[in-house]
Order: sequence, then C-alpha cells, then structure tokens
Amino acid sequence: MLLLKETKLAVDIMQGATVISVTPRIAILAAKLGKEHKLPLADSIIYAVAKIYGAEIYTQDKHFENLEQVHYFAKNSNAV
Repeated sequence: MLLLKETKLAVDIMQGATVISVTPRIAILAAKLGKEHKLPLADSIIYAVAKIYGAEIYTQDKHFENLEQVHYFAKNSNAV
C-alpha cells in the first residue's frame, strides 16, 4: 500500500507542475551549459531552465553533482 501512496503523491505533484516550452533562450543556454559541464542534452535543458528561472534542482543524477543551484544526493546502493 505504501507504493500506492507514493504514486499518488508523485501524481499530485506533477499535476501541479508548470510546463515550460524550450525557447531559443533556453536552447542556447542549454548548449552552452552542456558543453561547459559535459551534460547530456536533457540534463543541460533542465539545468538551463533552473538557471533562467532561479530554481533549485534536487536530484540523484550524478551529472548534476557539484553544480550551482543543485542539491545532489548520492543513490543508496542498497535501494531496491
């Protein structure tokens, strides 16, 4: 039953999210940040959006480790 509660929470959070289109400004900054920090395309877009909108990123994605505005949490190797 815990998984059901976690799933409902995730859906509730996503339904309250704002969808942001990839504008030329975001694309150009994403290209710059991707090259500068050796980020994959999707990660560079996420990072560019965070930079432009002043958002914080909370992630377990190692690509974001040590970047400004990022709270990186190493994955637990014992997790299922």
